[in-house]
Amino acid sequence: MASAKEIFLETLKKDGKPERQLVQYEAIHMILPDPVMLYVRDGCVPGATHPDKWGTLIAWPAGDPGATPIINDENKVCPDITRWREYVHAPDIEANCTHGWEIFSGLAKQQAGNDKLLAAFMPCGLFEQCHFLMGFEDTLTNLYEHPQEMHELIDYILEYRLKYAKLLIDNFKPDMIFSHDDWGTKNALFMSPEMWREFFKEPYRKFYGYIRERGCIALHHADSYLVPIVEDMAEIGIQVWQGVLPENDIPALQQKLDGRMVLMGGIGAAIDRADATEEEIRDYVSKALESYCPGGHFIPSITYGMSGTIFKHVDPIIDSEIEKYNNTLRMGGAKPAAPVRRRSGARAEKAAAPAEASAPQGMDKLLEALCKGQKKKLVTLCQEALDSGVSAQAILAEALVPGMTRLGDDFTNGKVFVPELLMAARCMNAATELLKPMLVSGTQKAVGKVCLGTVKGDLHDIGKNLVKIMMEGSGLEVIDLGVDVSAEQFVRTAKNEGCNLIACSTLLTTAMNEMRRIVTVAEAEGIRDKVKILVGGAPITQEYCNEIGADAYTHDAAQAARTAVSLLSGK
Repeated sequence: MASAKEIFLETLKKDGKPERQLVQYEAIHMILPDPVMLYVRDGCVPGATHPDKWGTLIAWPAGDPGATPIINDENKVCPDITRWREYVHAPDIEANCTHGWEIFSGLAKQQAGNDKLLAAFMPCGLFEQCHFLMGFEDTLTNLYEHPQEMHELIDYILEYRLKYAKLLIDNFKPDMIFSHDDWGTKNALFMSPEMWREFFKEPYRKFYGYIRERGCIALHHADSYLVPIVEDMAEIGIQVWQGVLPENDIPALQQKLDGRMVLMGGIGAAIDRADATEEEIRDYVSKALESYCPGGHFIPSITYGMSGTIFKHVDPIIDSEIEKYNNTLRMGGAKPAAPVRRRSGARAEKAAAPAEASAPQGMDKLLEALCKGQKKKLVTLCQEALDSGVSAQAILAEALVPGMTRLGDDFTNGKVFVPELLMAARCMNAATELLKPMLVSGTQKAVGKVCLGTVKGDLHDIGKNLVKIMMEGSGLEVIDLGVDVSAEQFVRTAKNEGCNLIACSTLLTTAMNEMRRIVTVAEAEGIRDKVKILVGGAPITQEYCNEIGADAYTHDAAQAARTAVSLLSGK
C-alpha cells in the first residue's frame, strides 16, 4: 500500500494513477513557524495588535483563526505610491534570520517521518503584501493610476520573497513551498484577467520558476474564483492550487487543465459551523467527492489555507467521508461519471449582457466619464451641465445613479472588476461634493437609510466597503459602522438614526452567529417590523438567511445594492 507522500506524488503526474484519494492534508506536514515568520511578525500572537516589520498594524483577536491587517488613512505604511521608496522598507531577513533553523527543521522532520512531504509556509504574497502596505482600495486604483510605480513596488516585494524562499530552501530543504496570495472573492477576480497578467503573471513566473529550479513542489493557496486565469497559473509553474472553491466549477476545470495542475479543495466553509450536523456534513462531502474525484488530479480538502476546520467536530466527519469513499472504490464500487456542468449564477463566464442603463440626451457624456473613472472630466462636465441650466437633481438621477447601476450590472456579469468600481466611486464622490450645495434638503430624498458593518468577531472590510460604494451609488444613505460590530450596536444605530435596513457581513464562520443575534436583538428592541435585515459574506447562504429569519441574502456588492433598494422601495 502506497504512503500518503507517494500518493501525492502520483497525483502530481499528468498520467498519474493514485490508488486512492488523499484525506485532506494527510500527505503534507507544514513547518510552522520559522525564523523569518517569527522575526517579521514579532509580537503578532492571538489576542494582540502589533505592527509587523514592514510597519503594517496586525490584529489577531483572541479566538479568531488568524490575523488581519488594520489599515486606515492614519496608519497606512505607503500613503503615496509615487513616493513608495521613502515609505516601504522590506525587513532585512538575511541579516536578522540567521539562527534557529536547525530546531524547527529537526522537529518538523521528526514529526513528518517518511510518509509526509515537508512544506515550508510563505504567507502574504505579492498582491496581499501590496494591500497590507497601502490598503486594498489604493492598491487596486493605483494599478490604473500609477502603473509604473506599482510595477516597481511589486518587483521590490518579489525580491524580498525570493530571498525568503532561498532561506527556507537552504535551511529546511523542504519538499514543497506553500505560498499564499488571494486574487479574488468566491465569485470573481479582484481585477480583470488582463490586469492580473500585466502586473502579477511574470513576477510569479519568476517566483515559482525559482522554487521549481530548487527542486520544490510549487503549491499556491487562493480560496478564490480564478477560472479566467487558471491556465495561466499552470503555465507559470504552479503545480497544486489549494483552496479551490466549489464556485469554480471543478469538473469543468479538470477537463480544461487535463492534468497540468492538481486541484486541492472543493469543501467550502458552508459546512464549517457550530450548528452543522453530521448528516449535513456527510451529505455535502459525499456530493463533492462524487462530483470532483472522478475527474482526477484532485485532492479533497477544506478550502482554507491551512489544515483543519474552525469547528473541531467538522474535520473528523470530512475525513471519515473521504475514507468511506475510498473504501467504496476498494470494494469495487463503480466510480460515478464526472459531471460536466456550465457554471451557473451571477458569475457565469459568458453571462448575458445586462440591459444598458440609459441616459437622456446630453447626460450620456457624464455617464460615460463616470463609468470610465475619469474624475476630472466628470466634475468638469457636471459644472458645464449646471452652468447650462441642468439641475443638480437631474444630473444625479439621470447620469450618476444610472452609471453606477450599469457598473453594478457589469460587475455582477463579470464585465468589470473591483478597480473599476473603486475608480467610479471616487468619481461619484467628487461629483456629489460639487452637487451637494444645490441638492436642497427635501428635494433629494434618499431611497432609504442603511447601517452597514462587518459583524463582531470579524475585522475584514473589503466586501463591506464595496457594498457601501454600490449602495451609495444607488441613492441610499449609508452609516458605515466599520468592523467587529456587535448586534447591539447595529440595532442601537438603526433605532437611534432611523435606519430602514441593517446590512451585515462576515468572512468567518466563527462570526456567523452574530447575524442570528442581530435578528434576535432587533426583535427584543421592538424594531424588527420596521427594519429589514440583509446578510452576506463568503460562508453565508440563502438557507442560513432563512434559518435565522433575516430578510435577504446576496452574494456580491452589486446585488446587495439592488436588493436593498428593492426592499426599501417595496418593489
